Amino acid sequence: MLTKAVIVLLISLLVWTYQTIIQPPPPNICGLPGGPPVTSPRIKLSDGRYLAYRERGVAKEKSEFKIIMVHGFDNSKDMALVASQGMERVIRIQIARLAGAALVVPIVNYWWPSFPCHLSREAYKRQLKRDQWKLRIAHYVPGLLYWWMSQKWFPSSSYVEIVPEVYGNRDKEILKMMSGTLTHNQTVTRQQGVFESLHRDLMVGFGSWDFDPMELSNPFPHNESFVHIWQGFEDPLVPVKLQQYVCRKLQWIRYHEVTDGGHLIMYDTNLFEAILRELLLPSGV
Repeated sequence: MLTKAVIVLLISLLVWTYQTIIQPPPPNICGLPGGPPVTSPRIKLSDGRYLAYRERGVAKEKSEFKIIMVHGFDNSKDMALVASQGMERVIRIQIARLAGAALVVPIVNYWWPSFPCHLSREAYKRQLKRDQWKLRIAHYVPGLLYWWMSQKWFPSSSYVEIVPEVYGNRDKEILKMMSGTLTHNQTVTRQQGVFESLHRDLMVGFGSWDFDPMELSNPFPHNESFVHIWQGFEDPLVPVKLQQYVCRKLQWIRYHEVTDGGHLIMYDTNLFEAILRELLLPSGV
């Protein structure tokens, strides 16, 4: 009888632990009771979710040319990246074509099968211990990621926590420039809950993929447009050696490496304009 009571107690403790510590809370969905209000136009996706967007400049129905920007991790459609008037003139003279795509410090997954084991292992070991654990949990036991990112006993993620010493000098300057808006941006970005807004991205980005990106074919086989990757050599979060390897495998990608750049090169006004210029004028005109 005592054995049964102990078993019931252990099961109850496990259920309580899962429901209160491990299981993430339900998301605060925009437009639903208890969730944030809908403040932007939205497109309904095939799986029932919505993609919100914000327009800047001339209304899309009247504009001749469009630049579609997709925000990165822990950011939102409200990120402010402004081109100078000179750059706007460059945009106006473009012919009606798809200019291509520019990926700025795009994620690399240490478990992509085409990476040599020694290369991915070396890059992985260069991450802080807290980030190694975060990546390992996101890949192998994603069901524990919410617990790991929420517990207070150990540091969990240098990027989510924005640990200054992780970043190089150029990134620190950009962070200092953004300090007035950073807290507000994070509040907006995470308003549906940190699991929905951040942890799910980590699970997708560093989980097991059902395809190998290094087997992709050129979407512009006749070089009518180009795909660009921009990478900061001093990026502490996206290993430059892995990005270099990706671009050596996919030689149709135009690779741009910023020698003194880090992870936040997108927010450097001069570099942002260089990214746009290379996208719109790939011949270097």
